[in-house]
Amino acid sequence: QVQLVESGGGLVQAGGSLRLSCAASGASGRTFSTYSVGWFRQPPGKEREFVASIYWSGSTFYADSVKGRSTISRDAAKNTVALQMNMLVPEDTAVYYCAASGRVFNVGMTKRTASYDYWGQGTQVTVSS
Repeated sequence: QVQLVESGGGLVQAGGSLRLSCAASGASGRTFSTYSVGWFRQPPGKEREFVASIYWSGSTFYADSVKGRSTISRDAAKNTVALQMNMLVPEDTAVYYCAASGRVFNVGMTKRTASYDYWGQGTQVTVSS
């Protein structure tokens, strides 16, 4: 059973940056670097939506809304996946969730919540105007 813990959220002014981190534990029998990991967010009153993901092969994917100002990266030695977000806007306000999957799914499914088996509790990001 993989446990995921997000950190790095907080209150930031528009135009600022945040670095979210997802720390994994419990991935027995295999290293966390072989998992596909996604970041999703849920704005107030809205459904959970895809933000970014790093496939088990290392390929990265981004939602159009964050492309060009966000970077997802993996630190295999620390069992963490980070999401660097720059030039934040109020529309980025949401609870951000880290998710992981040990399954090999079609890369086209990387943006779907159903592709991921493990979820963290989320971290709040609030961007003030």
